[in-house]
Amino acid sequence: MHPMLNIGVRAARNAGNIIAKAYENFDKVEVQSKGLNDYVTSVDKAAEQAIIDTIQKSYPEHGIIAEESGIIEGQENDCQWVIDPLDGTTNFIKGIPHFAVSVALRVKGKTEHGVIYDPLRNELFTASRGNGAQLNGYRLRVSNSRDLTDTVIGTGFPFKQKHLTETYLAMFGAIFAECGDLRRAGSAALDLAYVAAGRQDGFFELGLKPWDIAAGELIAREAGALVSDVAGGYNYMKTGNIVVTNAKMMKIMLGLLREHLTDSMK
Repeated sequence: MHPMLNIGVRAARNAGNIIAKAYENFDKVEVQSKGLNDYVTSVDKAAEQAIIDTIQKSYPEHGIIAEESGIIEGQENDCQWVIDPLDGTTNFIKGIPHFAVSVALRVKGKTEHGVIYDPLRNELFTASRGNGAQLNGYRLRVSNSRDLTDTVIGTGFPFKQKHLTETYLAMFGAIFAECGDLRRAGSAALDLAYVAAGRQDGFFELGLKPWDIAAGELIAREAGALVSDVAGGYNYMKTGNIVVTNAKMMKIMLGLLREHLTDSMK
């Protein structure tokens, strides 16, 4: 394992331990609203600080962008860690056991290492650029589905951007009409990891943030997936509009989704 990936794993596990303990003692967790349908807990903050402390102990010169702390400048900002300490906060708050820690390292704008850790299932998804993706040490490969028939596609509602509702529902309907079924589980990081593991045949969502995507898009690509924005380009880290599936299915999914693109999404 690359030394930087090893630090990412250590950071994710440290955060995961905090989350798992808090999940068992939820009455002690403090919840605050950051905005419309957007929440943060004391656990998000504690987990994020554990990740930051672990990274800075080994790489104090690196920059960091974290969901709760924002941008932390470093002496070597070509190396930037992208952190989501608890992806699936609403699930956590409601006691739904589906959430994860996401940690990625981007070097000069390219994701080089990615970690997604599900602390309740003890599932560790990892990848380094050019070295494949793994789940608890076993190699991952995406689904080999050739068309949408009988597939399971993951998605997420744009609940923080209700102005996208009409566009999203049109896209949802187009995919749902062709696929076997759709899943909306509440953690984009795990959705991306599940595509990498072949548990879902594809995934699409609108309006995600870099910390939602960074680790998962690398893990999916290293497992053989293609990653695109809804327009068929590679601007998903900026737009937050993402489509992930295997090479055979990407053309099909994009063909259905593109019909409902608005000018602001191109």
